[in-house]
Amino acid sequence: MHFFTVLLSLFFFLFTTTTITHGHNITHILASHPSFSTFNHYLTLTHLAGEINRRTTITVCAVDNAAMSELLSKKPSISTIKNILSLHVLLDYFGTKKLHQIRDGSALAATMFQATGSAPGSSGFVNITDVKGGKVAFGPEVNEGNLDVFYVKSLEELPYNISVIQVSKVLPSDVAAAPTPEPSAMNITEIMSAHGCKVFADTLIANREASKTYQDNIDGGLTVFCPLDDPFKAFLPKFKNLTASGKESFLEFFGLPIYQSLAMLKSNNGIMNTLATDGQKKFDFTVQNDGEDVTLKTRSTTAKIVGTLIDEQPLAIYTIDKVLLPKELFKAAPTPAPAPAPEKEVADAPKSSKHKKPTADDSPSDSPADSPDDDPADQTADDNASVRFGGGRLIATVLSLCLGLLLL
Repeated sequence: MHFFTVLLSLFFFLFTTTTITHGHNITHILASHPSFSTFNHYLTLTHLAGEINRRTTITVCAVDNAAMSELLSKKPSISTIKNILSLHVLLDYFGTKKLHQIRDGSALAATMFQATGSAPGSSGFVNITDVKGGKVAFGPEVNEGNLDVFYVKSLEELPYNISVIQVSKVLPSDVAAAPTPEPSAMNITEIMSAHGCKVFADTLIANREASKTYQDNIDGGLTVFCPLDDPFKAFLPKFKNLTASGKESFLEFFGLPIYQSLAMLKSNNGIMNTLATDGQKKFDFTVQNDGEDVTLKTRSTTAKIVGTLIDEQPLAIYTIDKVLLPKELFKAAPTPAPAPAPEKEVADAPKSSKHKKPTADDSPSDSPADSPDDDPADQTADDNASVRFGGGRLIATVLSLCLGLLLL
């Protein structure tokens, strides 16, 4: 009986201290609504589905297959479709009840189109108005006040997490529907220069071979991690000391020969080959994520993605806060050996006449640190693990122990 009691208490403890998290999946939600299959397909094709799934407090304004057919009849590019659909993803929660109880009768909601940085001014905002007759109307902020898209019904609601609603037709927006340039026509260094990465962009332009490698990979898929101006400017003296081939490989090290959205980077943690990877010359780094943060790691440095300059398949450009150093060109900083403990002197002990032999600490290091960043936290961030128990787990633990005592 005592053994059974202990076993029951242990089972209850393990069950109650297990944390179960429930996320949402827009693809699965819309899969149960066949009349929205085209909308669902293009959310996946444009990688918007992954962005929706990783966010919370969000509203998706879906349109049915007939409305999508009208949009597709204009033969827009995949990038234009992504801009249009991203205008239908509101970065706030609007369930049926909230839509009909909008304070002051009107609200302005930011969209995923606004968050991409591709929407000039306030063109990425949507006006939501509770009009007469119990109807709720939607319209882009820069649409001359026209509100001719209406709420139809709710498809699914997970309160304050995600709301999926049907609207009567595609939101009209000349900005979102504007033709986008072909990928190969995009000037990636111009995009970098305009968003805080001018030093890296100018350095890339000056290196004809590396610049051509970037340009040649755009159509097939390219992801660039661009160091911000301040850290790269501080690194330039070391860059100038590299050989010609070293400079080319170093610049190509910041590009991946495939398209990776932020959601894809978060789900595809691990080692990434770069444009500089060539046989024995690996020139790779590791992608890891911690919650919403995505980091890039080499043996000596850790950089964090801090911004998105463009994310339009097949091209993505992100900004990073540090200069990544490939191990093929830079040695990691050596770990200093601990200082020897001082020897205790014994009273009246005769002094030794022998000379102390030189130790390894007395000799100069032959592998100096080449990293421009001497923050030890970068090299030890992954060595420190912690275990956290939330308040709910603590209460569950106490309850399980009490149950065990009662059953004794």
